[in-house]
Amino acid sequence: MSEREKLLREEIIDIEVSPKMSICDLVEAYGGIHGFMAGHLYRAIEILREAVKRAELRFLSFTANLVSTGLRGILAQLIREKIFNVVVTTSGALDHDIARGFGGKYYKGYFEADDSYLASLEIHRLGNVFIPLESYGMVIEKTIHDILDEVSKDRKEWSIYEVLWEIGSRINDKHSILRAAYEKKIPVIVPGWPDGAFGTALFTYSQVHGLKIDYMRDMSLIAEKVFSNKGLSAALIIGGGISKHHVIWWSQFMEGLDYVVYITTAVEYDGSLSGAHPREAVSWGKVKPQGKKTIVYSDATITLPIIAACLIGEKD
Repeated sequence: MSEREKLLREEIIDIEVSPKMSICDLVEAYGGIHGFMAGHLYRAIEILREAVKRAELRFLSFTANLVSTGLRGILAQLIREKIFNVVVTTSGALDHDIARGFGGKYYKGYFEADDSYLASLEIHRLGNVFIPLESYGMVIEKTIHDILDEVSKDRKEWSIYEVLWEIGSRINDKHSILRAAYEKKIPVIVPGWPDGAFGTALFTYSQVHGLKIDYMRDMSLIAEKVFSNKGLSAALIIGGGISKHHVIWWSQFMEGLDYVVYITTAVEYDGSLSGAHPREAVSWGKVKPQGKKTIVYSDATITLPIIAACLIGEKD
């Protein structure tokens, strides 16, 4: 087969849709459509389906903003179904999960709202999500302080992932990420844990009660997961920032990820980590040169439900 013939192997297929199509049927249609992100989404699902079946170590990384939306329930579902077995996220993700898990209500809003007017009404805005003042900071601080009062009576030193399991054990909400992680004993690693209401609440409590946080134990846990892994590794990385980098940073110590999918809206042309493609990670040894990889440019609130629907049930 000539080089030209190798490049011209698969023809674009014209697609018709039906209201009777399943989500996975629709994904197959995306494979036929191919251009432009349709092909990337189809490829992402192919990669993750194989990863769920073959990879022993499977990271799920996501940013805080997603947890303020109804996507929170899908993230919890992916954890509860053990599609992924290590979670890496941000302090803000903990804030939203704790606030909502302990009675905080979030509301449908709109991007064009007058923010000065919202501030006068004590309403925070996160994109097109409205968060009443009383549903956020006060709920988080009181909840964490109350739980620490319970658990620190006989023990003053904790890792972050252990604190999060204790919090998760007290959340009566099946859509909670921390509840799902506690139930399945999946560690939630938060490299930027002081950067939010959760971290501030730990700090203020420690100042009065002498609580000690040993984050080196969290580092030891993720190191043990990485260095003991003798099989394949995979990651679904939603968004960028510290949670994305923490996953790929640790992955270099097992010679890179075997499977990786990025979902992002950031571009690579400013040199940012958030916009960097998986191919750039190859140069750092964070993704294997032969690793199966793709990037999907998309709002994750649209894309992740499709991906999740095709992954649930894939795990043996």
